[in-house]
Amino acid sequence: MNRRFFMLGAAGAGLAACGGPNAREAGLALDEGGFGNPTMHNTLVQTGRINIAEIMTRRFEAEVPAMVNFAFDSATLDAEAQRILRHQAHWMKHFPELRFRIFGHTDAVGSAAYNQRLGQRRADAARAYLMRQGVPRDSIIATVSRGESQPLIVTQGRERANRRTVTEIAGAIRRHPTVMNGEYARILHREYVSSAAPRPTLSENTL
Repeated sequence: MNRRFFMLGAAGAGLAACGGPNAREAGLALDEGGFGNPTMHNTLVQTGRINIAEIMTRRFEAEVPAMVNFAFDSATLDAEAQRILRHQAHWMKHFPELRFRIFGHTDAVGSAAYNQRLGQRRADAARAYLMRQGVPRDSIIATVSRGESQPLIVTQGRERANRRTVTEIAGAIRRHPTVMNGEYARILHREYVSSAAPRPTLSENTL
């Protein structure tokens, strides 16, 4: 048999073996079933149906502890509260496009009027500490006291979980009410560039 025809026949047999009822197209295993999800997400963002604040709120909640706690009848930040606020400050400074609010809360011990004032002192203390860490003044647009009105644990006694501040994203600077103007893309690009580490140079002695 001519060698050229033998090689063609062998190749054809190999391709035939790859066919059959169990054959699948190349790359099928790479499709997890959500191939259109990125396109759909980008469309929602660009048309304003999902805005940058919603996207970044999910990131903030996933990456940063939003709550700090206080001792009874105190607005003093202990070491743990300061550690959490430093973490918040580090995150905030990476996203100058965003604006934040800080909510102060208390437990139910004491009068409602006193707890309203105490909640405000706590929110103001958290804001002041964040600013000392380098967060721009205009990044935090409000400090709000909710007093004893929104407990995490419903009780009339002392409860540390209720003595807290909570930092939330309030919105983002935008030049148009619905069009994002590339803001989120700029954020991602900035993070991408800052995450790049320079490659060490090789001297002749290391080659």
